[in-house]
Amino acid sequence: MSLFQSAAVDQLSNGYDHRLSSKRKFDDYAFSFDEEDPLVPVRMRKDDHTHQGAYPITAVHHSSKAPASSFTASLVDSLPSSSDVPSSSSSCSSSRLQFFIRMISEGNTIVVQANSEDTVKSLHERIQVMTGIPVMEQRLIYRGKQLQWEQSLADCSIQNDAGLQLVGRMRSTDHPQTWQAMDDMISVICRLCRGETPSSPTKHIKDCLTNFFTIAPKDNNDSGPAHLQIFMASSAPAALVMLYMSPIKKNKMCADDSIRHILTQYRSALPKHLHSYCAPILLEFCKLLRKVVNEDSLYEACRSALGMLLESVGTSRGLMLPEVKGLIVIQDIFPFVSELADKISKNLESSVDSTSSGEPLSSDVRDFTAFLNPLRSTILERVAFRIPISVKWKKKDNSNPPYGEAVEFLHTIFNDLLGKMENCLIRVEENLTATGSSEGEYLSSEWSQYLAILKELNGISKLYQGAEEQFWMLLRNRKSSLCALIIRFAKRNEDNRWLLEHKDVTDFESRRHLAMMMFPEVKEDYEELHEMLIDRSQLLSESFEYIAHADPESLHAGLFMEFKNEEATGPGVLREWFFLVCQAIFNPENALFVPCSNDRRRFFPNPGSRNGYFSRTVFAASTGRIGCVQALAWLKAPHMLQHLSLKLSQKLHVITIKHRHRQILA
Repeated sequence: MSLFQSAAVDQLSNGYDHRLSSKRKFDDYAFSFDEEDPLVPVRMRKDDHTHQGAYPITAVHHSSKAPASSFTASLVDSLPSSSDVPSSSSSCSSSRLQFFIRMISEGNTIVVQANSEDTVKSLHERIQVMTGIPVMEQRLIYRGKQLQWEQSLADCSIQNDAGLQLVGRMRSTDHPQTWQAMDDMISVICRLCRGETPSSPTKHIKDCLTNFFTIAPKDNNDSGPAHLQIFMASSAPAALVMLYMSPIKKNKMCADDSIRHILTQYRSALPKHLHSYCAPILLEFCKLLRKVVNEDSLYEACRSALGMLLESVGTSRGLMLPEVKGLIVIQDIFPFVSELADKISKNLESSVDSTSSGEPLSSDVRDFTAFLNPLRSTILERVAFRIPISVKWKKKDNSNPPYGEAVEFLHTIFNDLLGKMENCLIRVEENLTATGSSEGEYLSSEWSQYLAILKELNGISKLYQGAEEQFWMLLRNRKSSLCALIIRFAKRNEDNRWLLEHKDVTDFESRRHLAMMMFPEVKEDYEELHEMLIDRSQLLSESFEYIAHADPESLHAGLFMEFKNEEATGPGVLREWFFLVCQAIFNPENALFVPCSNDRRRFFPNPGSRNGYFSRTVFAASTGRIGCVQALAWLKAPHMLQHLSLKLSQKLHVITIKHRHRQILA
């Protein structure tokens, strides 16, 4: 595949050329050869000038198929040379030269006749008359050296039939090392595409890429983004994708390895504030690969990297950042959301069929979430005054077509996935009935992504009128399935708070499991222990003092409990302390909690507690610490608190969240 034949990378030849910003483009001045002008076929001879006039310049189109001495020329008027004075025929013949100047912009060759005493500057002036290129923009190269204005042709050792090259004056440019790195890389790629075999091409390309990211300015100013924009301006993505489409296996592997190197290198080599400027680069790879491959592993890797980048800059700001806005628009996100939603939908359908094995992959769900969040956030920002959106609005209101399209697009995805999830929850319910279990221990691992998908559907439902009620009605009707999924698949460090928005879709066991998942994982091997020495006669007050003055972080460590004047230690003493503290906390004499009238094992916070065991000040200060004691008991010995009321469970949830918030702020 040649450099200019790939349909997938047609922008490599048509895209932005970085050199145009650093020098004047010759095509802007190029002489226009009208095809209708009469062409005079001439057989050029070295010494035959009788038909040319005094010192003509002739434009020719060089053909590799013709002999070097044979050209088809059109006669062009010229200025007289600087030494155009009467002379004898013999002296004129001895000082007269004929040579060729090749213009690099379009490959045209001009034939020049001049005297050896003519200056280089006069030659530049004659070229300007013919081509329109200003003298100040011209440079003549002969034998690798630039000719100086004050030199004569003889001083430059120019002889008959010599070949000169006309180039543009190179202006200074920003980031010359960056341009050089990209030029070196693209040069190697072009050689590979021509079938050449340069040594260690993969290493050379990866070294250029590493150098590109390493030399990026790290300061928080405009130089860093300008550096990264050179990657796009040089058409590097198109060149790499072109190499990836090569029929030669080694070339394809080289491109695959190089593109994957980019996906990891920018995160490790660039400071975080520059990461978002790489979003257009990753998007370009995705667009190019989508044209030529059918979701192969490289395309999926680029798509995942782009989703991860958008997610890392903040789901509420992903498409609105100044460095992303305008370069990535909401329509660019549609294909990714559509592809992933379609893939998840098919996998959900397969997971219901007992005869087939299929499950939504965690990577697909993660990528779906990454692209869905900025899409949903952009809609919320642009049409917030219409939320919740009427389904009829999207069809009749054309005041904002782009976002109307997004609204309709997302609503279609919501309806499709919600219908598939209903079938999946029915399948889970059938499994629970068949196994006689209600806690989900026999649920298939293929259903592990159901909660994550439901969470995203909950977020979408808030955009549309009636959609939220439709979503929660489905969960109420399939409550047993949802509770089993929570107990079986809800994990720590997952945001499952949305499940607590409507308590009627969960039962006590599932809520207790959610609360347990909010605590840090219990570790038995601690480097440090939080030690407490308690007097049994002052059990509640001393326990309160230890907890009240403890660093919250230290409560995550192991607890070493010992009663005064007693030798016993170990887990048994710790369990006894928990039991006694819980008894004291729920003792009616202390008036902190009151038992449930229907079930004496259940307790509620006592509204009159401030007038009881603790004074107003002490009660206000102790409420959170008592919650910490209960939370510790729940963490260390959860069976002790299994009969707490829902309200108390929710309060413990709030205490836990506030505790974590303090840790984050600290």
